[in-house]
Amino acid sequence: MGSRVEHPAGGYKKIFETCQELAEPIEAQVTGHIPRWLTGSLLRVGPGLFEVGDQPFHHLFDGQALIHKFDFKNSKVTYYRKFVRTDAYVRAMTENRVVITEFGTAAYPDPCRNIFSRFFTYFQSIEITDNCLVNIYPIGEDFYACTETNYITKINPETLETLKKVDLCRYLSVNGVTAHPHVDKDGAVYNIGNCFGKNMSLAYNVVKIPPLQKDKSDPIEKSKVVVQFPSSERFKPSYIHSFGITENYFVFVETPVKINLLKFLSAWAVRGTNYMDCFESNETMGTWFHLASRNPAEYKDYKFRTSAFNLFHHINCYEDQDFIVVDLCTWKGFDFLYNYLYLANLRNNWEEVKKSANLAPQPEVRRYILPLKVDQVSSYSYFTFQPLLMYKEEKKKVISDTYTSPQTAQGKNLISLPYTTATAVLRRDGTIWLEPEVLFSSPRQAFEFPQINYSRSCGKDYTYAYGLGLNHFIPDRICKLNVKTKETWVWQEPDSYPSEPLFVQTPGGLEEDDGILLTIVVSPGAAQKPGYLLILNARDLSEIGRAEVEVTFPVTFHGIYKP
Repeated sequence: MGSRVEHPAGGYKKIFETCQELAEPIEAQVTGHIPRWLTGSLLRVGPGLFEVGDQPFHHLFDGQALIHKFDFKNSKVTYYRKFVRTDAYVRAMTENRVVITEFGTAAYPDPCRNIFSRFFTYFQSIEITDNCLVNIYPIGEDFYACTETNYITKINPETLETLKKVDLCRYLSVNGVTAHPHVDKDGAVYNIGNCFGKNMSLAYNVVKIPPLQKDKSDPIEKSKVVVQFPSSERFKPSYIHSFGITENYFVFVETPVKINLLKFLSAWAVRGTNYMDCFESNETMGTWFHLASRNPAEYKDYKFRTSAFNLFHHINCYEDQDFIVVDLCTWKGFDFLYNYLYLANLRNNWEEVKKSANLAPQPEVRRYILPLKVDQVSSYSYFTFQPLLMYKEEKKKVISDTYTSPQTAQGKNLISLPYTTATAVLRRDGTIWLEPEVLFSSPRQAFEFPQINYSRSCGKDYTYAYGLGLNHFIPDRICKLNVKTKETWVWQEPDSYPSEPLFVQTPGGLEEDDGILLTIVVSPGAAQKPGYLLILNARDLSEIGRAEVEVTFPVTFHGIYKP
């Protein structure tokens, strides 16, 4: 699946350019065919405005949120897009400058104000961005665009009008939540975010927004904290982009990429710093896996540890016998990947893009296995054997962390599933060291933005994952991965830059991959229209049809298919 396609012409730069919203939907020119059963809307969101006046945004996650919509009806397709009227966008348009600090771009006081006014502005309370450019998800009958702060924005999925801004802090004990919630079959929405608990202790709360109520009241008003995970450091929460869920458990992966809250609170007020300035890496921590049961909601104090990696997207988790299988899109090491996603890097010439990617953490799709019967295998006390260990250390000066006693499971692989090479080894300090099975790896070729047949397979045993292929950070292919056999399929065309593929199941489909993939593609070559919606057969990634329009698209991150 590794792509060695080169992009010396730099066509990928088009996906990082500002575009205009549309006054009304435009009809697409269809080639191939659109399945007649496909009647609904594809909604996607990402940055669409990369500068305000003469002030550029600097990071990939800074541009102002633009929602894209493809409507399908009677095998015809129309396209429409509109900027979300967040406070960040409206005020920027009004003042013609960056007013609210974004992920990698700091906002500064109005230069027309005098020095005393600017000085006191620095000491006002921190203004958190509501720029909801990352994802769209349903709550009850409504749809919300989101980023990773405490703000979500209700939108009209038909007109793309901005309806209202919601502050989740009014209802929940969280400082922010991820842009990747899980939606249960009954419509309940689960998410995770960090918070301050008793005595200023830092923790991570799993929260639940219930399904639509019989009285049609707003489900958000009945939100609650379900369970809490502890933090490895008091004032430095790990960056969270997603989490895992199975039928009976929540899975949280705590990475060494940290947010320094003290630095955030102090440096922001004095220097007008941005979010990226407050990230740091704990070079000695490694990565910790946490588990909590769903019913009853209870944290499981198992000490799962492994080497350091960055994590943004979970693929899927499921239970098998007495184990939890956790499939992840990882980036090796503790160096924060977002350090390499500044727009100056991504807009560079191809050879420079490759040089930067060579320095960055390297991607790998991994499977970790968490044993659930930890209490049984670790029931023998370490201290029972401590004198023997101390004696051996004294005599030999060296002793393995995985010392094996015939009466305990220490030093032995606790995984008994026959289909994986992943291991979990109980160490003498009580931790369980995890080593993964690699499902896909190719230098600087990432399988990212993963999707599955969510309604059928989320939290359950599954076979297929779909992803966006990144070639040195540049999205240039659509991929399918069989997580059992590691077989791969690829769709790719020259000078074409797709987005995350969304899976839509064929009505009545019996097989897991009986469906289609929807992705939008930028194709800046002169021989074709600049952009199109692409429909692929999810079985083999063969093309079913495309709907071309006379406009190009900037990069999009995530979205949803609304039937």
